[in-house]
Amino acid sequence: MSILEARDVTKTYQIDENEICVLDHVSIAIQRGEFVAIMGNSGSGKTTLLSLLSGLDQPSSGRILIEETDITDMSEDQMAPIRNETIGFVFQSFHLVPSLSAIENIMFPAELAGKADAQARAEQLLQRVGLQKRARNFPHQLSGGEKQRVAICRALINNPKILFADEPTGNLDTNNGEAILDLLLELHRESQTTLVMVTHSSDIAARAERTIKLLDGRVVNE
Repeated sequence: MSILEARDVTKTYQIDENEICVLDHVSIAIQRGEFVAIMGNSGSGKTTLLSLLSGLDQPSSGRILIEETDITDMSEDQMAPIRNETIGFVFQSFHLVPSLSAIENIMFPAELAGKADAQARAEQLLQRVGLQKRARNFPHQLSGGEKQRVAICRALINNPKILFADEPTGNLDTNNGEAILDLLLELHRESQTTLVMVTHSSDIAARAERTIKLLDGRVVNE
């Protein structure tokens, strides 16, 4: 059974008098526990597709389903619990809260969900990624690779069923990038979380179970 579906999805933007079509009748289905890479040149629509699949944006037409629930027309209030409990998101630029320590950044989604074991779970995750000694450090005191490890822990704190990653190694050097990818794949295998990753790297895509390639807003091959 598919955990995630896009059904005939189109996304257009109006810029002055011009209508720009970013995604053009895209249909994909992603299975539970699968690691899927979404590839394409700059401007192909891959980040837009990720935003639609994760409910961060809404399509102009077509439907998005998560666990067979249609999220297409959901309000922000309706989406909030799904984003917090079903979905995790790792961004290229980390998006850590500067005024919170590493452990506070990780705990934040669990506290929003009212989970009593937020701190214990955050400590467990920090140990898992080798950053237990950095728990009280603030983002400006962390390297790029450390920031991304904290961001991954934050994304996993509520045991999401789907983890979205948008170029998660894009701001890292080669060694840190490889270490972060290895970590993501280890955690994916351990937890059987569905992993959907946007990447421009053919090396990263080669490690996915399936690759969806976009060209000019259309799926050109899988």
